[in-house]
Amino acid sequence: MSRSPVFIPLIGIIQSVVLSFTACFDHHLPPKKLQYTIDDLRKIASKTLFTVNEVEALLDLFKKLSSSIIDDGLIHKEELKLALLKTPASDNLILDRLFALFDEKKNGAIEFEEFVHVLNVFHPRAPLEAKIDFAFRLYDLRQTGFIEREEVRQMLNAILMESELQISAESLELIIDKVKKAGFYAGIRSLCASFPSKLLTFTVLVGL
Repeated sequence: MSRSPVFIPLIGIIQSVVLSFTACFDHHLPPKKLQYTIDDLRKIASKTLFTVNEVEALLDLFKKLSSSIIDDGLIHKEELKLALLKTPASDNLILDRLFALFDEKKNGAIEFEEFVHVLNVFHPRAPLEAKIDFAFRLYDLRQTGFIEREEVRQMLNAILMESELQISAESLELIIDKVKKAGFYAGIRSLCASFPSKLLTFTVLVGL
């Protein structure tokens, strides 16, 4: 399916998803300090579009997320679930895909550098191709380099469930046809524009 680049500001990510996590953790004890010096933060910032101060703010957020269940300086899938879904036990395809993309080393946990690296994709000055690539990989469930009809169906079903919307199977197939006809990114973006705020939040998150 074809790709259509669009621009997503960093504030959309921060306001809609990342910073909203912090309210979930007010009841926890202060986390153990992650061992990053100012020189470490400068080094991390030099590899991204973030300033040192922004990386330091992301570190504070990472500390809260990574100490919600296991205070080991890593974000585990259960901690991401707790942040997004308010429970560590719920199954959610969208969350599973997000975790898989954040876990770049594929070791079952998100490290701080991975956290910053992925969020860098949504920086206003990040290349559009990087945003498109992230969104494409999110929907490429089988990691084949192609987005198949069934993958679109699975992701749309997950979005509808998260948005607490119910539509008939026939209507869903018509939507998929519309997405395919318009081209993947243009079709999904047009589709999401007509849905409630929860779906729009997801759309902002994936950078469509």
